Amino acid sequence: MRTGIATVCLSGTLKEKMQACAIAGFDGIEIFEQDLVTSPLSPEEVRKMAADLGLGLDLYQPFRDFDGVTPDLLKANLKRAEAKFKLMERLGMDTILVCSNVATATIDDDDLRAGQLAELAELAGAHGVKVAYEALAWGKYVNDYEHAYRLVEMVDHPNLGTCLDSFHILSRDWDTAPIEQINAEKIFFVQVADAPKLSMDVLSWSRHYRVFPGEGQFELAKFLGHVVRAGYTGPVSLEVFNDVFRQSDTERTAVDAMRSLIWLEEQSAKWLANASGADAPDNKAASRRRYPMELATLPKVNEPAGFNFAEVKADDTAQLEKLLGQLGFGFQGRHRTKDVQLWTMGQARVIINEQAASHSEPAIAALGFDVDSPVIASARAQQLKAPVVARKVQADEEVFQGISAPDSTEIFLCQGSPDGTAAWTHEFGEGLDRSTETQNAVIDHVNLAQPWQHFDEAVLFYTSALALEPQPFAEVPSPSGLVRSQVMETSNGAVRLVLNLAPAQQAQTARKTYQEHIAFAVDNLVAAARSAQERGLEFLQIPANYYEDLDARFDLEPGFLATLKELNLLYDRDANGEFLHFYTATVGSVFFEMVERRGNYDGYGAPNAPVRHAVQYDSLHRV
Repeated sequence: MRTGIATVCLSGTLKEKMQACAIAGFDGIEIFEQDLVTSPLSPEEVRKMAADLGLGLDLYQPFRDFDGVTPDLLKANLKRAEAKFKLMERLGMDTILVCSNVATATIDDDDLRAGQLAELAELAGAHGVKVAYEALAWGKYVNDYEHAYRLVEMVDHPNLGTCLDSFHILSRDWDTAPIEQINAEKIFFVQVADAPKLSMDVLSWSRHYRVFPGEGQFELAKFLGHVVRAGYTGPVSLEVFNDVFRQSDTERTAVDAMRSLIWLEEQSAKWLANASGADAPDNKAASRRRYPMELATLPKVNEPAGFNFAEVKADDTAQLEKLLGQLGFGFQGRHRTKDVQLWTMGQARVIINEQAASHSEPAIAALGFDVDSPVIASARAQQLKAPVVARKVQADEEVFQGISAPDSTEIFLCQGSPDGTAAWTHEFGEGLDRSTETQNAVIDHVNLAQPWQHFDEAVLFYTSALALEPQPFAEVPSPSGLVRSQVMETSNGAVRLVLNLAPAQQAQTARKTYQEHIAFAVDNLVAAARSAQERGLEFLQIPANYYEDLDARFDLEPGFLATLKELNLLYDRDANGEFLHFYTATVGSVFFEMVERRGNYDGYGAPNAPVRHAVQYDSLHRV
């Protein structure tokens, strides 16, 4: 699959954008007109630079408001078009995007539109240019891709074809199956963009909230599968208008964009294989190869089986050690060659890392996940442009396959074991001391704060590299503003990540200042809380108003309600079960949560999140 990206997706100058696209590995680019107009580079210099970088110049865009106009305006439009065709000759480009008219169309007549498009195609042909006609979702008279293609058929000119844009099609819920009936030779270009499902006017949705494939909720694999089945062989190019992306680091955004196309290519290949119902499973690869466009796939990995460990880095570890001990974790010693500690409670393992942590307050630094094959999982992640993280090891020590997440959290892919143990723990001693542990525990979920410019990137990273599934996002009220919360989890809930977008005033330095936490699941939370209380644990203090509201909502048994209030426990219930939890005070940017899931409760106590945010805010700002 030939990959492309529109320069409008990225921040920076045209030169910076082209360099970033080449570094990210794109085959070609679309030049957005404004980027060229504002560039000091001449068309000839742009052409040479693209050649030097190995980038194709695949599309010049956009040419707006051409069809459905009066004769006088048509004449002016043709003059404007010829100037662009001459410019494209200097650039060495042969395809231009022409959008269906939004602003100046006054005549709703397909015969008239076809006649005007025929004149445009004839003029384009004289300059060696192909016109890709696109139906904008908010076009005045033409807003349906099938309507646009009917006009192309009416004109029947070799220099006029259509452009299929996933946003304009999927935002209007148009059926994508008819794409397969389009003559592949008349599909001159394909653009893809994802988007969250929003209730707003399509123009504003398009101009501000598009995202890269895998970061939204559109069925892009199905869309591209139909395009492949139609026989299309040209570029698949990203066209994403997004306010955040155009303020973010150019090269990093380009890499994220490339990751999204690699992911989409794989997902589309899966869709094609699964949609070939007549083919036996062992013939699915052959089924894919019958289409002119070849879709590459990645090393296949299963979703993680669970958390292997969580790591907190700190300079002064005394408060962390005290907190873990009060929760009931047992100290298992220091690593024999590294300045790190191991603390455990059942299968919940926490590493305290003092290496290169000078002058740093406690913060979550790394997460380990149990996977079937760490080497294969790492190879997949690297093909998805994930930066590699290496750690020095001695000859007889476990070698972790590590990659870096968008928020700089280090992700380690570990060899899981059926009994939930971890082979590397022997590096801290001959055997784990369980004598101080009062309960069995596992890591239930981890909550990570995401910088505003990398939130969507993080969703795609965990989806594509770790096979986690994004759940519908929520917005949680806090005294600092609404906090966008995105749950990423495995199908069985063995791994749960909660990605939080920090409030605006904290977002610039979210990893250093915004609180994150690790949650541990136990079998008996009340017993765990009483034991922690006896060890002197400082609980997050929940206001009495909360318990009055809780009683009104759930009509709890008075003794149980009194226990919750006494121990500062929070409670939630749904049709599937119950959820009890409590929080510790914050050390640096880290706090801990203990939870108990009763029945089949699968949530996170979302109604209690505003209470937690408010209490933490009050603690942080208390004079």
